Amino acid sequence: MQKHNFSAGPCILPQEVLKKASEAVLNFNNDNLSLLEISHRSKAFVDVMENARSLALELLGLEGKGYKALFLQGGASSQFLMVAQNLLEKRAAYLNTGTWADKAIKEAAIFDDILEVASSKDANYNYIPKGFDIPEDHDYFHCTSNNTIFGTQMKKFPKSPIPMVCDMSSDIFSRTLDFTKFDLIYAGAQKNMGPAGTTLVIVKEDILGKVSRKIPSMLDYKLHISKGSMFNTPPVFPIYTSMLTLEWLKNLGGIKAIEKENKKKSILMYSEIDLNPLFKGFAAKADRSDMNATFNLVNEDLKETFESMLQEAGINGLNGHRSVGGYRASMYNALPLDSVKVLVEVMSELEYKA
Repeated sequence: MQKHNFSAGPCILPQEVLKKASEAVLNFNNDNLSLLEISHRSKAFVDVMENARSLALELLGLEGKGYKALFLQGGASSQFLMVAQNLLEKRAAYLNTGTWADKAIKEAAIFDDILEVASSKDANYNYIPKGFDIPEDHDYFHCTSNNTIFGTQMKKFPKSPIPMVCDMSSDIFSRTLDFTKFDLIYAGAQKNMGPAGTTLVIVKEDILGKVSRKIPSMLDYKLHISKGSMFNTPPVFPIYTSMLTLEWLKNLGGIKAIEKENKKKSILMYSEIDLNPLFKGFAAKADRSDMNATFNLVNEDLKETFESMLQEAGINGLNGHRSVGGYRASMYNALPLDSVKVLVEVMSELEYKA
């Protein structure tokens, strides 16, 4: 039976990427050696690393604009601390739109008091705050573009008078933006790019080197840039798979092309949520995520029937996060429109049965 994978992460990956990655585990570049056992200093893997970094900048439209791409370890969670280590001298401003933004605030607060410019915690993060001010005398402004757990997404970004840092873990490469508005972007690979194990960091070099503290080597962006993301042994398989995914995206026509497909999926999904009286969306309509649609059954008595139907249809990973409950359809780049159609058909069939 075909599986329709709506898992929030690790994410669905393109079938051609999975095939090429699995082949490389057995025989990389026809050298009769596994990708997992070659030296990370070999030309073969150095080429992979350079290509992955170059593709990331190219797809985001940041080539030749003073940015560097890094593939690091520790997930986005490690970036909560690294951002503060490298940029926080006096005080920073944060927008609190969900669990991961809240965690980023807690890590930065190790160094100093953090200004929370706005928060949607009062409504269990079901909306994106708007109309807030960003102070000019702070070191940077931090936001989270997409909130996987709650299904909200920033549709517009403020004009920041200070460097803007963005956690794009769950919607990187999914929509067109003016990425030059951001001075630092970070994203765990496991949402839209590859398997868990590596984190993409895009940083504008001229914002670095301005804090007075001594930064530990593993947390120093400048050091990682100077070493080409190979200060220590990099996670070769996640980086290689991410490179394949970025090549796949480029061949499709880049971010502009995939954005059109993502819009088709989200419009279809939210139309069913809104038209079907058995379901209710969680996130405020103006802030609904194109990546993660969160919704609940109006009548919990139908839960067993619905989930049995989901299983029969081969639908995987639809359970919502415990913070929200209900269901969460994660529609990352590699999820086919046909999978969304299958889910919508099941939801419609439930209405007919009820």
